[in-house]
Amino acid sequence: MNVLMISPGFPKEMRFFTQGLAAEGATVFGLGDQPRENLPPEAAGALSAYVQVSFGDDAAIVEQVARLAQRTPIHRVECLWEPYVILAARIRERLGLPGLTVDQTIPFRDKEVMKRVLDAAGIRTPHHYSATTAAGVVEAAEAIGYPVIVKPIAGAGSESTYKVYSRDQLDSILPQLRSVTEVSVEEFVEGDDMTFDTLCVDGRVQHYNISTYIPRALVMKENEWISPITLVYRDPDLPELAAGREMGFQVLKALGFQTGYTHMEWYRTRDGEAVFGEIGARSPGAGLVDLINYSSDIDTYRGWAECVVQGRFTQPVERRYNAAWIYKRARGQGRIRRYEGLEAILTEFGPHIVDLDLNPIGAPRRDWRQVLVGDGLVVVRHPDLATTRRMAEHIAAHLHIVAG
Repeated sequence: MNVLMISPGFPKEMRFFTQGLAAEGATVFGLGDQPRENLPPEAAGALSAYVQVSFGDDAAIVEQVARLAQRTPIHRVECLWEPYVILAARIRERLGLPGLTVDQTIPFRDKEVMKRVLDAAGIRTPHHYSATTAAGVVEAAEAIGYPVIVKPIAGAGSESTYKVYSRDQLDSILPQLRSVTEVSVEEFVEGDDMTFDTLCVDGRVQHYNISTYIPRALVMKENEWISPITLVYRDPDLPELAAGREMGFQVLKALGFQTGYTHMEWYRTRDGEAVFGEIGARSPGAGLVDLINYSSDIDTYRGWAECVVQGRFTQPVERRYNAAWIYKRARGQGRIRRYEGLEAILTEFGPHIVDLDLNPIGAPRRDWRQVLVGDGLVVVRHPDLATTRRMAEHIAAHLHIVAG
């Protein structure tokens, strides 16, 4: 099977998905905007051919790929990088290939279309409106009632997303949205931020994961001092997760997803209600794929490739651990000077730490607004849920990276 992989080297996890395709026997062609010599070695080594393009002119790229396909058949087109999933669908349509069409992909990109489809299916979504003007944003916010969430229709995660408590605050953030052509204004749902992540083949879920963000994603985004945590549940079938799990299956059915990775975010309210957030026809980002893998000692990079190439998922899944990553943001400005609390943490939790990647001493401090990973990553896992959360929260509170 010949597979065209769009953006095989960026973001960084794409190299492992590309590598997985080759490991499953596919001949992989890459399409990206990096020079081939700049690709990560894992991606470059998995590619049989590579076409460098300038993303932005979809029509030109589609025709360029069509000419390539006249010389060498292409059997599948895959993309797990959110900005280019529509391009992938356009190429599939042009070549008559299986996979999501443009019409099927749009509900995974346009948050308003997404919610309208799910509203029609009877799935609980936040009250929501779309707006293309500042006046429209204000009108929508006033209709829903504060607080509201304002975010781009086609954004990913919490990018350019704001929780707005009042009309005065809304007026202050509107200038920051001038470059956004259309925004979604939606009800703010009190509760926990959760995920539902799946690998599917022909519309059937082969593997699923549930995790939670601690604290909520918007709180992480608004407060520099916070060390974000994501925790993967060892047991996604816990009774308290049932509402979100069942909603996840319903969402996939309503949107007609077929084969590949999906990443859904939802809210668990204090009374146990599950409220839909958003979904992408892609893998989760920010290291969550690695956490899923650590939880069960599996490889869903290759597992996704097996779904795509072989039409099956055969890895044995023994859910042995809860797993959590903690991202640390340095205190101070300038270059990293020292770590505080690391030695005690290694002594106490060493056997349960499976990854430790701190910004090196002497390196410039990273901009926490631009890079979720901040200046350090610690991954822990443990069979007991409460113990895993306790370790993660202890590391978040007691490990410090100091810049100056």
